[in-house]
Amino acid sequence: MTRIRLIAALVMAPAAIAAILLLPTAWLVTLAAVVFLLGLWEWFDLADIDETLAKTVLLLAHLALMVALVWASRSGSGFSFALFELATLVGVIWWLLALVWLGRYGFASDHTTYARVFKLAAGALAIIPAWCALGWLHASDASASVVAWIPKGHFWLLTALMMVWAADSGAYFVGRRFGRHKLSPRISPNKTVEGLIGGLVAGVAMALAVSLVAGADRSQLPAIALVAAVATLFSVAGDLFESLLKRHAGVKDSGTLIPGHGGVLDRLDGVLAALPAFALGKGLMGF
Repeated sequence: MTRIRLIAALVMAPAAIAAILLLPTAWLVTLAAVVFLLGLWEWFDLADIDETLAKTVLLLAHLALMVALVWASRSGSGFSFALFELATLVGVIWWLLALVWLGRYGFASDHTTYARVFKLAAGALAIIPAWCALGWLHASDASASVVAWIPKGHFWLLTALMMVWAADSGAYFVGRRFGRHKLSPRISPNKTVEGLIGGLVAGVAMALAVSLVAGADRSQLPAIALVAAVATLFSVAGDLFESLLKRHAGVKDSGTLIPGHGGVLDRLDGVLAALPAFALGKGLMGF
């Protein structure tokens, strides 16, 4: 399983990095919409939506909302990201509220109608704002980065994503080696406080390193470190929330689409929470 997992990662990571750095924003957000909607399809399963027709209608409704956001942001003077920024703010607020949900394990844990409604609403509030934050980050700065032919905004999105990937790896290895104190044993028994600290350090370090390639000034590094630390903690909340949904559903993975990695949502959980936090922090801090 470890070998399959490694091979899948070696295929996915370069493809994702190439797409982020080389594709225009319009093409990237289109590709990201496909990936995010695949994750949303798996979310429907965790929300106990079994009927294919119902899931298809719900998926099309979310796609229509994405298209509406793009259409409403166009004007004769160009493209405005104001609605994307607003959606990003909504996403940050949602993940702060999700912390309350995480503290109440039994909330919406059964299969009644109200539980499905809450979990479907949570899915929309996770997927749409993260997609908007992705587009906003990618288009945030068209000036040249250290790599002159790649805009800074492309590297800022890569910074956010590599931060999450590094945090995941740091938490895994530090947790395995030094983990003693459980972080949330009922939701995710393998996560530890030591792993959280290791992931936080790794995530911030990666964000600082990649931000320098994006063209950040040294004077901006403290602000970047602060935003990266907050966004990394948000990614942990996203990871725990998906684990909560899987516990409620009685499954180990959200799907089987990615060999050795489970489902698409299993790879997106931390990203969904971290992207809005990083994009909003970047906008507020002005780097």
